[in-house]
Amino acid sequence: MTLIQWYPGHISKAERQLKEQLKRVDVVLEVRDARIPLASHHPQVKEWIGDKPRLLILNREDMISNVIKQEWQEWFKNQGETPFFTNAKDGKGVKAINKASQGCGTDVNARRKSRGMLPRPVRAVVIGFPNVGKSALINRLLNRKIVASARKAGVTRQLQWVRISKDIELLDAPGIIPLKLENQEDALKLAICEDIGEAAYNNQEVAQQFVDLLVNLGTENVLKERYGLDALDLTGEEFIIKLAQMKYQNDQERVARQILQDFRKGYLGKVSLEYPPVE
Repeated sequence: MTLIQWYPGHISKAERQLKEQLKRVDVVLEVRDARIPLASHHPQVKEWIGDKPRLLILNREDMISNVIKQEWQEWFKNQGETPFFTNAKDGKGVKAINKASQGCGTDVNARRKSRGMLPRPVRAVVIGFPNVGKSALINRLLNRKIVASARKAGVTRQLQWVRISKDIELLDAPGIIPLKLENQEDALKLAICEDIGEAAYNNQEVAQQFVDLLVNLGTENVLKERYGLDALDLTGEEFIIKLAQMKYQNDQERVARQILQDFRKGYLGKVSLEYPPVE
């Protein structure tokens, strides 16, 4: 398969600016995609933020089952982390993040007071891959639409500070991805979930591998329910070809786009692409 690589110039610039701004930040809100909580983790986040408090947010919880959600909750707990599950689209889970962010601000201002300094709003930054729902989350935290948000990668292009309340200031940063997507399995999942831009990949190759991935995970039944074709004894490539013959006048590109779109919009049901690693 062709390598999936995407590193537009504006992201390189944003990464430099973000590192600069991180010095001024008190708490980091790291947003990941609940369908792929490990693949949507930027490997350098910990290195960048050092010992600053970090809230781990798994967005799009509406797109995974409650059973998988509980499994991830348990797994992260065993890693010493407490994930916050959200659906930024309808605001579910956002109040808990607001409260936790303010909690970090209390500590900051206690330290300031001990040094004879006046209290100030806590400074938070929202970071994560493109299109994991950062801007939608910020708009929910603000209770109004203040930053551009869309279901595609690369909408936020520059860093901007926005005031949530007298207690919190928030930095909205563009999506950041590693300079090289070393792990191609992760890159594939990011492409399937549309968490990297379309210019990075070939739709047909990604759709074929998506079908193969569902078969490997044992969840290929969602394809049969949606398209009336069983993928179990077919390769992803064969599935796309056969479905194109059956329903799409042999147009394989159209089939590929349709399958990816159906997954991204939730038409295949609640489908996770990752499960917690077995310890």
